[in-house]
Amino acid sequence: MRLKRAALLLSLFVLAAPALRAEYIVLRSGQRLKVTGYQLLGDKYRLQLAGGSVEIAAAEVVAIEPEDVFTAVPAPVQLAPQPLYRDLVEAAAKRYNIDADLITTVIAVESNFDPKAVSPKNARGLMQLLPETAAQLGVKNIDDPAENIEAGTRYLRDLLQKYNNDLALALAAYNAGPDKVQLYGRVPPYAETISYVRRVKRGYEKSKSKTPAKTPVPPGSGTIAASSPARAGQSQ
Repeated sequence: MRLKRAALLLSLFVLAAPALRAEYIVLRSGQRLKVTGYQLLGDKYRLQLAGGSVEIAAAEVVAIEPEDVFTAVPAPVQLAPQPLYRDLVEAAAKRYNIDADLITTVIAVESNFDPKAVSPKNARGLMQLLPETAAQLGVKNIDDPAENIEAGTRYLRDLLQKYNNDLALALAAYNAGPDKVQLYGRVPPYAETISYVRRVKRGYEKSKSKTPAKTPVPPGSGTIAASSPARAGQSQ
């Protein structure tokens, strides 16, 4: 009898604790956020990410997809959502004259705010810098959020300057490499690169629509941004 009761309690605990499973939150913008926990609070979801927690409107969530491997994580200690590396982003944005929301969107798409993220091509950190590019930018610790964001923002600034503030081309070069953009004279016809450019632009436009007080910098205004080194050859 005791064994049956214990088994019943265990099954109820597992069913009642979905937040212990790593899952993907799919947003209307097409962005997929890897979360280690989530909680529905009225008309909002509180998401626990690798770099902290954030709240989003429930209406923005179109699906919750389970991951193959689930890892139990402790519940967040802080109840209020904290900006993810916002101070570092704001400092880099000011230094290189780039919109902080653009940098934040690039980080979200590149690494989902995981400072230890490593791609199959060995791009590393929040802005997914290749070790050789990071070295050229003077990065000593590629996994350090401050250095990674600093170098990534500087690189994105350089790309925006190179392509006369054409955001699509700068993002394409960031993902596939400037050589591929030069080869095709446009966004390279790679599914990954096309999807990457679309996801960043959608996320960035969405962030601007939610903050009308911040006016997006028009092309040619002289204000640009810099992000992580373009991962040349990663797409194909």
